[in-house]
Amino acid sequence: MTDTVWRAIAVDDEPPALKRLSSLLAEVPGVRLVGTYDDPREAVPAIERERPDLLFLDIQMPEMTGFELVAALGDECPLVIFVTAYDEHAIRAFEVNALDYLLKPVQRERLAATLARARERLSTRSASEIQAQLHAVLRGMGAGAPARVAVRTGTRVLLLDPATIDRVEADGNTLTLYAGRERVEFRETLTAFEARLPPGRFVRVSRSTVVNLASVRQVEPWFNGDYVLILADGAKVTTGRTYRDRVRAALGLA
Repeated sequence: MTDTVWRAIAVDDEPPALKRLSSLLAEVPGVRLVGTYDDPREAVPAIERERPDLLFLDIQMPEMTGFELVAALGDECPLVIFVTAYDEHAIRAFEVNALDYLLKPVQRERLAATLARARERLSTRSASEIQAQLHAVLRGMGAGAPARVAVRTGTRVLLLDPATIDRVEADGNTLTLYAGRERVEFRETLTAFEARLPPGRFVRVSRSTVVNLASVRQVEPWFNGDYVLILADGAKVTTGRTYRDRVRAALGLA
């Protein structure tokens, strides 16, 4: 038995499920539940504030899915234990990638086994390794590019249809997203955000800019083989030398 006390938060839009999980966790020494939330949008700032070791997370929630919440947290996401009613094929994806999960209704014995697995992960793996593992699971389940993209700005989490995003520009680790007339600033690396976008629909055109291919209205040649892309909102974006070949391929240019 360890003296370490893990701090946990649970997020589920079903109050009875939260109540049952809270009751079961109250019986477990070494785990302290510091918050329960039935609205995932309210949970995001609480998780950032409390920085728990464990996050018990429902997957299918109407306002924001568990996958979207994970994306909104980015590198701040703790070790996730999904609480799910997924079928056996999806469960295999969890098992192959060695991520913990609980099936509803949560059973006492299964919870104990899951916490034992979590203890091993928390004691032997770094935060970066846990994050890489989590993102591998999401990709394996087809969740790497969800139907909506979660963008965290201040205490709000915006859920955007990727099709509405025209471009994203980086200034260090501060990104500015342009979607029609909307302009949103948030903290994330461009590489990390690009990985969350639907594959084949966006292209990195320079070190600091990702563009929605559907927003490109005109292409003009520029110096040294580069291009100027004119977007639907009138913005002009110049490609960078390192990225010109991928832009050419993505746009079908000769």
